[in-house]
Amino acid sequence: MRRLRLSLLAASVVLASSASAAAADAPTVIPAAAVHTAEQLRDRAMHDDTAYRIVEGLTTEVGPRLAGGPNDQRARDWVVAKMKALGFDRVYTEPVSYPLWERRSESGEIVAPFPQKLVLTALGYSPATPKGGLTAQVVAFPTLDALKAADPATIKGRIVYVGARMTRKKDGHDYGIGSGVRTQGPVIAQSKGAAGFLLRSAGTDPHSRAPHTGVTGFTDPARTIPAAALAGPDADQLERVLAHGQPVQVKMDLDCGITGQYTGANVIGEITGRKHPKQIVDIGGHLDSWDPGTGAIDDGAGVAIAMGAAKLIHDLPQRPDRTIRVIAFANEEMGLWGGRAYADRHGADVANHQLGTESDFGAGRIWRMSASVKPEARGAIGQIAKVLAPIGVAYDAEKPGGGGSDLSQMHAKGMAALSLTQDGTYYFDWHHTSEDTLDKIDPQDLAQNVAVYAAYAYMAAQAKGDFGSAPGAFPGEQGE
Repeated sequence: MRRLRLSLLAASVVLASSASAAAADAPTVIPAAAVHTAEQLRDRAMHDDTAYRIVEGLTTEVGPRLAGGPNDQRARDWVVAKMKALGFDRVYTEPVSYPLWERRSESGEIVAPFPQKLVLTALGYSPATPKGGLTAQVVAFPTLDALKAADPATIKGRIVYVGARMTRKKDGHDYGIGSGVRTQGPVIAQSKGAAGFLLRSAGTDPHSRAPHTGVTGFTDPARTIPAAALAGPDADQLERVLAHGQPVQVKMDLDCGITGQYTGANVIGEITGRKHPKQIVDIGGHLDSWDPGTGAIDDGAGVAIAMGAAKLIHDLPQRPDRTIRVIAFANEEMGLWGGRAYADRHGADVANHQLGTESDFGAGRIWRMSASVKPEARGAIGQIAKVLAPIGVAYDAEKPGGGGSDLSQMHAKGMAALSLTQDGTYYFDWHHTSEDTLDKIDPQDLAQNVAVYAAYAYMAAQAKGDFGSAPGAFPGEQGE
């Protein structure tokens, strides 16, 4: 009898394991009723102005939101209040700590052979120049590779200038050139003995005298040099002066630097799932911005898109099956601090994060979707793509999806992820400059973004089956 009981127990274990394996291999499907509701959400969003009113309020009532700066706490309080006013079921914050970098003043000039002012801006984590400024001879390089190959003897004690140019691209891929020079260039120049660093701004408007700030790759305060970006026309002017063949001296006067540690927070709002409240669909943007502008396209728009999409889902007659979580991330600009803190806190539970993506590329229309999901979920992604196609979104089944800047950290832990690529043709004209203001946002384009996020998030929340999130599920995959 005991042997019979053991045999029956073993058989039940095999059957349970087989059923579990079959469930794991079953295709993920979005029910027809959910598809129909997503189509209604999409159409409603195209005529909804909630997101525009959010980004208008954030940029008007708060303004620039440098991480740890005067408006950091005000911005968090503003978003908490707005999420509560929109009816989110749960609103809370999670602490994020990071180095506090401050900008106080900045100026530059050509001292010789043709004295004149230069328009520049200090880069994140740059130290201050000595009191009274830094004056040194300039050594110029056309590309980052040329700087890498340079003899340190030609650099020691000089101000390095790198003049690499970006051009406008719909997917913004030239940013790899500009951001590479801005992050790696100062570090390489310092290692070769340079006294300071300048670059042509990582931007695409050749006629604007609004320089583009942004973070450097400095990680050790003891191994830094003053670093700044020149406005495009000022970079042109410096290059013309250099072309005369005489030694060129430039003065940089930067008052900036790290002044300690700061603890901010990610702001999180949720529409609680009706059937599976612990299973999450992640959407969001980053709340911080650089200080010259008002942070409208980078990334007030992203926060507003996610909040606007969640609000539309909230207003449905019935809550979604899974929880919709909106994250307004802290300090993306100086090193993905909010995204990393979120992944550190939630990464162990990555299997419960159904699908995620962040909006952090302005407010241009979304024109392409790509995904990193398990093979059995490709059909469900195709269903999402079919709903988004009428509003101009094409599905690229060959490209991976990275989840956006901050949620890339959860994707690295194994979260299934989308990339929803916006039209960034003119994004880098204004990115990280004083020109990042509300007038750069077209309300109809913003509404299309909300339509995409609302439809995708709802369909992911209603899917029968999952998209493959699991620890280490997508090794080596990187989206945009």
